[in-house]
Parts: sequence; C-alpha cells; structure tokens
Amino acid sequence: MTNIDQFKKMQDSNSKISVVTCYDYWSAKIIDQSNIDAILVGDSATMVMHGFGSTTNANIEMMEFHVAAVRRGIKNKFIIADLPFLAHRKGKKWLMNAVDRLIKAGANSVKIEGAGDSLKAISHVVNSGVPVMGHIGLTPQSINQLGGFKVQGKEDKSSERLIKEAKDLEQSGVFAIVLELVPESLAEKITESINIPTIGIGAGNKTSGQVLVLQDLLGMDNEFNPKFLKKYLDGFSLITEALNSYDNDVKSQVFPSKAESY
Repeated sequence: MTNIDQFKKMQDSNSKISVVTCYDYWSAKIIDQSNIDAILVGDSATMVMHGFGSTTNANIEMMEFHVAAVRRGIKNKFIIADLPFLAHRKGKKWLMNAVDRLIKAGANSVKIEGAGDSLKAISHVVNSGVPVMGHIGLTPQSINQLGGFKVQGKEDKSSERLIKEAKDLEQSGVFAIVLELVPESLAEKITESINIPTIGIGAGNKTSGQVLVLQDLLGMDNEFNPKFLKKYLDGFSLITEALNSYDNDVKSQVFPSKAESY
C-alpha cells in the first residue's frame, strides 16, 4: 500500500487491512519485505522503545526521529505518524509545524487522537493537503482523564458518543479511523455507520482492518498479555536463548572459531 486511496479500495473489496507499528530502521527493512499493508510510527514508541509509562512523554523531536529512521528502511509501504501529545492543542502555528516536520521526515500521513474540540484542527490539516487518520475509543494521550487503560463504549451513552465522533471525523475529512478497546458489537456499528475504513485494536474482527504493536505481536515482552493481543512469536524466549548461546560460546571459546577469524 502506497497511498490513501488504497485504504478505501481495500474496504470496498472486503479485503482486510493489516497495520503494524514500527519505530526503527532494522525492523522497517523487514516489514518492507512483508505483506503488511501499512505502518504506524506510533507515539507508543515512548513506552516500547523508551520505557515510559504512557504515550504523553512523546514530543515532536522524538516522533520526527523515529519517522526518519523508519522511512530510511521503507520503500513501498504507507507510513502514518502519530502527532504527539497536545501538538494539535497549542494553536495552528504549533500544529502545522509539527505536521510539517513529520511529513518532511518521511510520513505519508498523520494520526490525531480524539474528536470534539479536535475536529477543527483535523479539518485544517486535511484542508492543508495532509491526510489524517482519526483515533477514538481508548485514546492513550488522554489516559489520565480516562482513568486508565479501560474498554470504552460499554454503556449506551458512551457508545452513542463514539458513533457520533466517528461520523464527525468522517465529515472532517479523515481517511480512516482507529478504534481502540471498544466492544466488538460497537466497532461493527461504527464501521457500518461510516464510509471510511476502521482499523481496530482490541475492537474485534468486524472492523476494516487491524493494528498491533510490532513488539507485542512478536512476543518481546513476556509480562504484557492483554486479552486483545495474539502473539505470533515467542520473541522473548528466542532472543534470550540466542544471547545465552552466544555467552556460552564466548566463555567456552567456541566463538570465534577459525571460520570467524582472520
């Protein structure tokens, strides 16, 4: 996938869209050779790559740095970059500077969390010629207000609000919407109520596609096991085993052998 038109084409043909996060050059090169449709350079980098407890520690310099690294490894994939915490709430000048930096670093589009008061900012970015992906449900940048990583839209009032937010985002011009941690039935209602693709994470399989954090699906953290996550590899054990094998070879003088020596 190389442009936003393909998101809609895949939705119209009932072909599910696969998205993974990516934050660096080496993993970008691998993803570029895979069948994955699109890449999200997420502000989740703050947690996965830098060890912070939430995404609110992301800033434009951090996001720009990761986007540039990913772009150097990607030739044929569509890249979405998260706009960092509060970047769209500090006025148009600050907003457009942040967007400008991410696009020039190599992103094809930006993702902006929330609706409501954020709609004007989203419309302004879209009208400036930059594709925007929306994000509702659990919005990690609002984690302090939401009171933690909780499923959203379980009650009638909140589910109606999320349906309205999705429609408002579509009107604002976003090309797709991430639905995070919402009941499957609600995700299905939202998907059916709008004409743009929905990308789920913890939202069941009725959405137009799915997104997962790369390190999560590779099983790199053996202590992170949320219900929505399927691990496709036991990366933690495999890498630990490889490191221990290397350590053993060094200490037993098996490595380097004559084959690895000049």
